[in-house]
Amino acid sequence: MTAAAKDEGTGASTRDGYVKVCALDEVPADGALAVEVDDTPVAIARSGDDVFALNDICSHAEVSLSEGEIYDGTIECWLHGSCFDLRSGKPTNPPATQPVATYKVKVEGGDVYVSLAADD
Repeated sequence: MTAAAKDEGTGASTRDGYVKVCALDEVPADGALAVEVDDTPVAIARSGDDVFALNDICSHAEVSLSEGEIYDGTIECWLHGSCFDLRSGKPTNPPATQPVATYKVKVEGGDVYVSLAADD
C-alpha cells in the first residue's frame, strides 16, 4: 500500500479516507482500545495477529465494548455478556440482537488506520 500524506499525531485523514487512530503497540494483545474517529466511538481490537475496528457502543446496553474481553474472534460486552463477531459485528449470543457497525482497518508502519466509509 502506498504511504499517504498525513499530519502526524492529529488524526488527520489520509488521501485514501483512512485516519490514523493509534500505534499498533497501544492495542493490547487479544484486547481492545477505545478511540474516536470523527466523533464516532470506535473499538480497535486485536485477536491474534488480526486487527479489527467496530463501533465501541454495545447495541444492547449502550456501554463501551472496548472494556470487554476478546476471545474466539469475538468481543464480549462486559455488562450483560453479549458477544459480537469482530469481522461482521453481528451478535453471537443474547441478550443483544442487533449488530454493531464494523469499519475498514489497516496497519502500516506500526500505526493503525480506520475508515468509517461504507464498503463499496
